[in-house]
Amino acid sequence: MSIELTKVQSIQSPGKDGINNSTMPILNGNEESNREKVIADGNGQINVGFTEIPDSDLNCKPDPKRLEPEDPEPEEKSYYQKAKPYLCTGFYILLVILYLIYFGWAMHFGQGDGASICLLILTLFAAFIILYHFLNNRLKLNDQIANNVSERMQTYTGEKIRTYCRWFMIALALAVVIWVIVEVAIKQPNNLISLAGLAFYLIVFYIFSVERKKVKWYTVFWGLMIQLIMAIIIIRTQAGYDAFEFLGEQVSDFLTHSDKGAEFVFGAKYEDHLMAFKIFPTIVFFSSIMSMLYYLGVMQAIVLVLGRSISFCMDTTPAESITAASNIFVGMTESPLLVKPFLNDMTGSELHAVMTGGFATISGSLLGFYSNFGAKPQHLLSASVMSAPAALALSKLLYPETEISKASVKDYGKIGKGSEKSLLDAASRGASQAIKLVANIGVNLIAFISILSFVNAVLMWLGDRVHIEKLTFEKICSYVLYPIAFLMGTAQDDCLQVAELIGTKTFLNEMIAYSRLKKFVDNRRIFDNYTNYYNMTDDWTQIGRDIFLNQTGTTLVGGIMEVRSEIISTYALCGFANIGSMGIVLGGLTILAPQKRDIIAQTVVRAMIAGNVACFLTACIAGLMIYQ
Repeated sequence: MSIELTKVQSIQSPGKDGINNSTMPILNGNEESNREKVIADGNGQINVGFTEIPDSDLNCKPDPKRLEPEDPEPEEKSYYQKAKPYLCTGFYILLVILYLIYFGWAMHFGQGDGASICLLILTLFAAFIILYHFLNNRLKLNDQIANNVSERMQTYTGEKIRTYCRWFMIALALAVVIWVIVEVAIKQPNNLISLAGLAFYLIVFYIFSVERKKVKWYTVFWGLMIQLIMAIIIIRTQAGYDAFEFLGEQVSDFLTHSDKGAEFVFGAKYEDHLMAFKIFPTIVFFSSIMSMLYYLGVMQAIVLVLGRSISFCMDTTPAESITAASNIFVGMTESPLLVKPFLNDMTGSELHAVMTGGFATISGSLLGFYSNFGAKPQHLLSASVMSAPAALALSKLLYPETEISKASVKDYGKIGKGSEKSLLDAASRGASQAIKLVANIGVNLIAFISILSFVNAVLMWLGDRVHIEKLTFEKICSYVLYPIAFLMGTAQDDCLQVAELIGTKTFLNEMIAYSRLKKFVDNRRIFDNYTNYYNMTDDWTQIGRDIFLNQTGTTLVGGIMEVRSEIISTYALCGFANIGSMGIVLGGLTILAPQKRDIIAQTVVRAMIAGNVACFLTACIAGLMIYQ
């Protein structure tokens, strides 16, 4: 047995006469080559020796490769590991074959019915998602598209083709819009008030623009055109209306599955506490589903396709287009996560566009929440889709690009992804993430409704001192915001009620506003049932805003609104733009982009206003297209 002891600080180099006359320090990083070895054997004999140092090493730096550990030899793969890719491929092929067999039988036995059409749409959609991911993962489709587009668009021919395509699309869009406006003017001239409101908002935003000379009118124009074309498809055409109505019904039916979970947890009488035990579970259920879709890559594929389409039409950057598309499905704090790598490099105009898009739309997880308040799902869906391009258009009008953007087409391949490990993990995380959302909604409703009650009590007390009866916050808003409601095309008799809802949404939040809208929707349903049942149209008495039904003795508090006004209100309220949301956006974005804190803080108010007006713009276009 021997023990090796190491203790060397320097070694002596012998001179020509055999005497040590120079000292050589230890070479940095090569201590092993010049250390002194003291070896003690089992008999106590001590031997001292030095490791020989080659002359070539005395004045040379150590080779860094000597310090790196040698790579271990790769282990030979097992038979299962080698066969796993082939087994997985075979399994997927078998699943596809089995599904095609099922699909063929299902279409054969249910020819032409609604369920068969739904199955066909879902199958085509699933095929698109699978094909997209196959091309992207195996062939790197995103990178190829980005490289080809960036190279070809730099050439004269590519830019010329792009210009011709855009001018053709502009001419076609203008022709369709002019035809629709002329038709509206002939059949329902009152709808043109909404067109005047649209022009009014654009003029005001141009006046208050940060840099009017820098406004890119092409982007503004296409934002409005996309809105108008979608409104024509959804509202003016029977096929489009039926499609969105069918989609809305399917979404409503889908969200009712959350009732089973609510009943299991809270008991059979869970509907006695509508908000806490029926509506909140809907948010948890939908959040879990959305998380699963993100894990599967479904949402990323949809967002990228929509984002590229928006970018091509409106000439916006990838980050702006991706967030605008994602805001249709997720909230204003989740959509920036998709473009997190770019946030610190964004210009002020790009950040303003990201915030505006978040304020102008609602998240998909709250779709069921608002539909439970009487808002029709098809109008909520179309409002979110239409407000996305409107938000970009108004953002670029109010805060046009004044800097050089670092964005490129290749950014589409860098979209953010989740960290979930499995589909089950994604479902669990989605449900857990909904806890914060549900808690935030609940405490905000408690706080704001309580504050509103206190403010109204103070206002009524102050009003009584000067003989003004029932002076409330809602009453003040109804008069101050009356012009906004009127310019959206609301029926004149309903302008005060709609203005009241807009004020509630802007200064409190959209949840309280939709709960107030539910009262008018319910009153309308009761009134229609009453007149149809008794076959009378005048057997009721109006007292102020309230309506008293003589036959049943029922009082409809607050009265009713026309269907047109209800639809316009649904579009106008469909967004997160309110004072409280500014704090949420400010806190969320400054964490993701700390270097842009000052710019975000300076532009968040402008973005909130732009988001609100984007909702009003969508309501104007809906008011222009509504046909009764």
